[in-house]
Amino acid sequence: MSLQQLINELVRDVPDYPKPGVMFKDITPLLADHDGFRAVVAAIADHAHGRIDKVVGLEARGFIFATPVALALGAGFVPVRKSGKLPSETFAATYDLEYGTATIEVHRDAFAPGERVLIVDDVLATGGTAEAAVSLVRRAGAEVAGLSVLMELSFLNGRDRLKDLPIESLVTV
Repeated sequence: MSLQQLINELVRDVPDYPKPGVMFKDITPLLADHDGFRAVVAAIADHAHGRIDKVVGLEARGFIFATPVALALGAGFVPVRKSGKLPSETFAATYDLEYGTATIEVHRDAFAPGERVLIVDDVLATGGTAEAAVSLVRRAGAEVAGLSVLMELSFLNGRDRLKDLPIESLVTV
């Protein structure tokens, strides 16, 4: 079975969640499957371009994939969190959602100048969260080496907002 088939088999569609008309991609069956989870982590790590110093995980589901990817790459892990969740000085970026705005933050001292950073998340949808994360990494003085996601929802055109960035998605819907 190919990795794409495995992911498609283990990611569950939940209609009308969190609101009517949305088809939510539930990754919990994939996470519960040791072989599937291991294969996804290995594939994301294998797609990294060149040396990676830090791996950023986007709250919250991105943390789940980014942490073992960082270990596999011999890199550090940096959480990018929702506003107000980090205890030290932060950089913040606000972005638009379908139903409002959101703000994410990273510690100001999370990166050394010139470090190469891989951003990891579960889904690339409209690209707003990823675009905000890219801006945070760059403001902190690091270089974004790429974005890796489990699944890309191509019909939402998130890739278009990130044209200057290498993007790896294990499955495109």
